[in-house]
Amino acid sequence: MIDMKSERNQNSGSEMKKRILFVCMGNICRSPAAEEIFRSKVAAAGLDDCYVVDSAGTYPGHRGESPDARMREAAYRRGYLLTHRARPVADSDFGDFDMLIAMDDRNYDALCRLAFTLDDRAKIYRMVEFGSRTDYDHVPDPYYEGREGFELVLDLLEDACGGLLDYTERHL
Repeated sequence: MIDMKSERNQNSGSEMKKRILFVCMGNICRSPAAEEIFRSKVAAAGLDDCYVVDSAGTYPGHRGESPDARMREAAYRRGYLLTHRARPVADSDFGDFDMLIAMDDRNYDALCRLAFTLDDRAKIYRMVEFGSRTDYDHVPDPYYEGREGFELVLDLLEDACGGLLDYTERHL
C-alpha cells in the first residue's frame, strides 16, 4: 500500500504529485491493468516523479490477491507486468487521491455513495470519459469472458489512459 504522507513529503518544488486511483469491482482485472498501463504511459512521457498511481475495488472479497491470471497473461503479452495486490477502496482514498477513476457505472455509483463531501464526489470520473472510442460507455468486466474480453479491456484502457494522461497534464 502506498504511504501517501511519505509521497507528499518527498515532492520537490512547489508542485504536488498528481494522484490517480483506478477503481473496479474486485481490483483483480480492470483497475490493476489500468494502473499499470497508465504508469507505463507516465514513464514513457518521462513523468515518473510527477505521479502516484494505485488501484482498488469496491468489493473487498479479493483483498490481497494478485490480479486474475488471465488478465496478467493478456497484459504481459502487451508488455505490462501486473504485480498489484487487490485492496478495497478506503475512506482515506478521497483525501489521498486527486482523481478516482471508475471502470463502469456500478463502481461510479458505489464511489459516489462513499464520498463524504461534494469535493470528494467531484474527484470521481468514468474511465471512458478519457477515451476516444465512442462504441463503449463503460469498460466491461472481462471476468466471465474469454480471451477476447480481456483483449477488449486492454484496448479500451490503453486508449483511455492516453487521454487521461493528456487531461491530467493540462488540468491537474
